[in-house]
This record gives sequence, C-alpha cells and structure tokens, in this order.
Amino acid sequence: MRIGDAERESAIRALNDHYAAGRLALDEFEERVGRASAGQTLPELGALFADLPAPHPAFLAPPVPPLGSMPPTATFGPPSGPHAFPAPPPHVGPPSGPHGYPTTRYGPPQPVGYDPGAPWGRDPLTGQPLSEKSKIVAGILQLFLGYFGIGRFYTGHTVLGVLQLVTCGGFGIWSLVDGVVLLVNGGTDAQGRKLRD
Repeated sequence: MRIGDAERESAIRALNDHYAAGRLALDEFEERVGRASAGQTLPELGALFADLPAPHPAFLAPPVPPLGSMPPTATFGPPSGPHAFPAPPPHVGPPSGPHGYPTTRYGPPQPVGYDPGAPWGRDPLTGQPLSEKSKIVAGILQLFLGYFGIGRFYTGHTVLGVLQLVTCGGFGIWSLVDGVVLLVNGGTDAQGRKLRD
C-alpha cells in the first residue's frame, strides 16, 4: 500500500522519540529518517521499526479484529507455551528498603551540590550553614523601624525586639547602632546561623 507525506511525518516523529530516548545513535537516526523520507510503501516504513519497541506510528499498528470474530476457544490469562513470559531474574544482593521494597525519594530533584543540612549555603570561611534571613534586610529594617525592634523581630530575636519596642529603640541610639552593626558585620538568626549577604 502506498503512503503519503502524513505517514512519512508520523514515522519521523516516532523515530525522533526513539532518538530522544537513546535507542538510536545519531548516524542510525539520520539514516532511518532518510529512508522514511524516501519511503513509498507501508512495508518500507514498517522495516524502520522492526527492531524498536513502541511508540510506532499509528498506521503501522496491526488491525483490530471486529468484535465477535475471535475464535470461540480463546482463553484469557497469562500466556503459556512458546509465548509465555520469561521467568524474572533472581534477586542479587540485599533488599534495598524495608520489606524488600526499594527506597524512593519524593519531591523535586535537587541540584548538584545541594546540601540538605544547609539549604541556603555555607559560610566559606567557617563552613557553618547560613540563615535564610538577609543581613541587608535586617539592617535596613533596624535603621528605619528600629524604634519598634522590627529588625530583631525579623531575625527571630524576639526578646531584643520587645526590649527595643519598650524603650523606643533605646531612645533611637540602640536601634541606629544595631542597624549599622547588622549591615556591616551581619549577625546571627535565632538558631545561631550567620545571616547571609
């Protein structure tokens, strides 16, 4: 049966899927695409997929027999005889998880070099984990809203924040000095982690 451009394009898309999955080398992919572009009949395109698993173009799928045309002796269940499933390979090594199930990590993949103990990085000098809080934000909050202790509430130091709130930022002097110190030297958050830049 002769084919048209739609069938050729469908075959090339399926070959592209196999190339993307790593089943075809670049030179083999290019050779098969060239044969698909020049193909004139269904058997020519079918030969391109003879050694490849699904996906195949839809027009290469075997026709589905009409309902009721199956022989009355057909049985359902696992195949037997020469078409039986092969036996699974024996398990080698200890089970990888509890009760023999593999352990699975859930969530999005983490970037290379990601450290779950320090999600915001580590201080290059000491190696200690950095805080998610920024010293610039803490310093600016302390300079402009230090009368209310907002910079210290931001870093998690609630006792210092309350003291600054009660004393109006140490009559403005404490909040000013504290804001400059936070901007220049940084500081720590409530968990003792260094504020990041």
